[in-house]
Amino acid sequence: MIESSAAGVPRWLKLAFTLWILVWAPSYVVLLGAQNFFWLCNVASFLLLVALWTEQRTLMSMQWLAVALVGSLWSLDVATAALTGIHPIGGTEYMFDPEHPPMARAMSLYHVVLPLVAGIGITKLGYARRALMLQTLLTWVVVPLTYLLTEAERNINWVHGPFGHPQDSLDPLLYLLLLTLLWPVIVYLPVHLLMIGWQRWRSQA
Repeated sequence: MIESSAAGVPRWLKLAFTLWILVWAPSYVVLLGAQNFFWLCNVASFLLLVALWTEQRTLMSMQWLAVALVGSLWSLDVATAALTGIHPIGGTEYMFDPEHPPMARAMSLYHVVLPLVAGIGITKLGYARRALMLQTLLTWVVVPLTYLLTEAERNINWVHGPFGHPQDSLDPLLYLLLLTLLWPVIVYLPVHLLMIGWQRWRSQA
């Protein structure tokens, strides 16, 4: 695992993120309904809160894998669309949809913050290599449950089509299987390899 700081997670960060969760979670229930919490980034928010307070390295590392790339790409897509009107990646069109609750859109900016919070946690606690396996297993549980327990029109975790758009090219269950298998490879593995590279660089420095 990557070498960590002796300092631990700052208390101000724990308190600030706790306050955020106390405001964000009930607001999302009212604005969007409880099904919205099946989004992997929303699952990560709750687990990140636990990781901050327990300072559990593996749990923090799992949330880093969950939010680092997703949050960065989300931010890039929103920023590009705001400047040019073009979504280079897609999936954030709701941020510019006047029918989507304005407060919900504003609160979705937490996608920018989550990588910063998890990044501080990783800097303080270090990175646990087994996070890749455990976050993959968690994803393999959450994604099928999303398909079973959420409304199809919401397309949470893109279980009915990529980038928020329904698909009809593949059998729905085959698509779900491919999504479940590929999500860790596309989203988590690049971040994991980056962290392993950082580990090797730190050990040689």
